[in-house]
Amino acid sequence: VQLQASGGGLVQAGGSLRLSCAASGRAFSNYAMGWFRQAPGKEREFVAALNWNGGSTDYADSVKGRFTISRDNAKAKNTVYLQMNSLKPEDTAVYYCAAPARHLPMASMGDWRFMGYWGTGTLVTVSS
Repeated sequence: VQLQASGGGLVQAGGSLRLSCAASGRAFSNYAMGWFRQAPGKEREFVAALNWNGGSTDYADSVKGRFTISRDNAKAKNTVYLQMNSLKPEDTAVYYCAAPARHLPMASMGDWRFMGYWGTGTLVTVSS
């Protein structure tokens, strides 16, 4: 399984970015997916997750109402997105997409230790 994240960059507070995570190597549409982030000097934390068809989503309290996770399961796409609006300086971090190695309930998607596959990180920097 390969996960390739992109879309990070430098943005001013209040701005928006959309991250993408392209997946390959297995039946992408059968698995939940998640986004995590890690700021300098801090532990990796959960950001958002969605189930196999996008019908169920979960967000960290710190991003609720500002971030939206979605997915495109079409074969040519196999991509998960994270739309980030109203960005704050505290959102600055390296963002990672992740997938479990086996099927997990949504309640477990918030724990990074259950993720079996990680994408390359993409840096998001929000200036004040």
